[in-house]
Amino acid sequence: MLYLSDHGKSLGEYGIYLHGTPYSIAPKYQKEIPFFIWESKMFLEDKGLKAKEIKKQNIYGQYDVFHTILGAFDINSSIYNKNKDLFYIGN
Repeated sequence: MLYLSDHGKSLGEYGIYLHGTPYSIAPKYQKEIPFFIWESKMFLEDKGLKAKEIKKQNIYGQYDVFHTILGAFDINSSIYNKNKDLFYIGN
C-alpha cells in the first residue's frame, strides 16, 4: 500500500487555514505532505527485499512514486529511472 497526499493543509497554525498560500510564505504544513508505504511479507519475498533495504531518505517527491510503481509491477519502460524507485536495491 502506498499513500501520498496531493497537498498539505494548514489547520489554524499562525492563523492560516486550508492550503494554497504562496510557497514563499506558506508554513511547512502546506509544503510537507504525508507519504508512507506498507509492504506485505509476500511482496517483500516476491521482490527479494528486506524492509531495512528499502531506501530511506528525508525527502521524497511525487516523481518517486511513478518510478516505484513501475518497478513494483515489473513494468518495462524507457522512462523508468531505477534511482527514483524506492524498492530498487541494485541487482
